[in-house]
Amino acid sequence: MSSFLPSIVAIVLSYLVGSLSFAVIVSKALGMADPRSYGSKNPGATNVLRSGNKGAALATLLLDALKGWLPVFLVLHAGADYGMGFATAALAGLAAFLGHLYPVFFGFKGGKGVATAAGALFGIAWLLGLATGLTWLIIAFFFRYSSLASMAAAFFAPAYYLIGGDIVWPLDQVALLSIVIISMLLVWRHRENIRRLYDGTESRLGSKNKERGN
Repeated sequence: MSSFLPSIVAIVLSYLVGSLSFAVIVSKALGMADPRSYGSKNPGATNVLRSGNKGAALATLLLDALKGWLPVFLVLHAGADYGMGFATAALAGLAAFLGHLYPVFFGFKGGKGVATAAGALFGIAWLLGLATGLTWLIIAFFFRYSSLASMAAAFFAPAYYLIGGDIVWPLDQVALLSIVIISMLLVWRHRENIRRLYDGTESRLGSKNKERGN
């Protein structure tokens, strides 16, 4: 048990870091309305952008990504002395992602986790994060749906990991499972967006409709 203790502590701390809802924290710090009270009521950067404060939205985006990246980075670069490796780093990223979705500090009601998932993927392998991010950009550019781009990126992330495994980054079963779980949860959190896409009522990027979307 003692040999697993550092990994368990790292995973728990990662979840707690992920539980910091920066959409709410940044908004309160700037004297803005709680993002859970307007738009889609999702505590994420996209909804904060609906407030009209682009700086707050950018800060939320970067901080949400950072909390996904930082635990993975720390485990990979400082965990070896404590018996932690690539698998633990991936689990730390998953824990941070789960913290964003179900934050203990905010009644377990969090955001959809796109930025935090991206941060975790960049932590696991920056090229994996880049490939997934480019997928999001391409889909968003051509179709103008943030939700569709997020789900497409979620679908391709495990595939990219498998394709580059043992070539560009280590191929680890725990890491693969962690990425698959992240991808499945991302799609699940976008289930309402899927319904709106099907109905043709999903708002596009740049749309003035402030009541729908991510």
